[in-house]
Amino acid sequence: MRYIILIILCALNLSASAQWWRGDFKKHTRYPQIAQVKDRSLKNYLAAKRPPYNPKTLSAAVIPRSQFNLEINERIVMRAAQHNMRFREYAQASYRFSELARIYVGENRLSEAKWYYLQSILISKQQSDHQHTINNLVSLALIKADLGDMTQAHQDLTEARDLARNTGRTQDVKMVDEKIKFVQSNKVWLPKSELRYAEAVDTAPKSK
Repeated sequence: MRYIILIILCALNLSASAQWWRGDFKKHTRYPQIAQVKDRSLKNYLAAKRPPYNPKTLSAAVIPRSQFNLEINERIVMRAAQHNMRFREYAQASYRFSELARIYVGENRLSEAKWYYLQSILISKQQSDHQHTINNLVSLALIKADLGDMTQAHQDLTEARDLARNTGRTQDVKMVDEKIKFVQSNKVWLPKSELRYAEAVDTAPKSK
């Protein structure tokens, strides 16, 4: 009776899936695990998708300069200069006048460019903006040389060099010296054949 009870307890402790009665104690083959389901979401698809272009390699579109572009720039800068003068922002107005002068140089309107450089120089001197004054004097000198006024061109360059030397700007001194050599080496300046002058200039013939 004791042995019968022992056998019954051993049978109850065995797992139902053990199938011990078959006597199959050999090593079973292990099959590979089921592959994980891939994420097919749109977010991951777009992240893994190769971009059709590289924005870093794209260069900015270059719009060729035309008379229309120059007139638009002139209008924008002119309004900004008027705004600066109206609200007494003289330092900004000085730079706006220089920008206008460069636009007029691009249009070959040298007389207007000369006038705006003079206005910019007047303000930059009052504001003690020495760097801007030096740059304006050099640009004004080249315009005067282009117009054939070599004497005043040399005077402007000399003034720019003296200002650069007095304020300790050695690089500007070298730059002005190079401009002086350039003006002196080109003694024969051909006059411009198509100079556009300011509309305010009186072109009527003088009465005798």
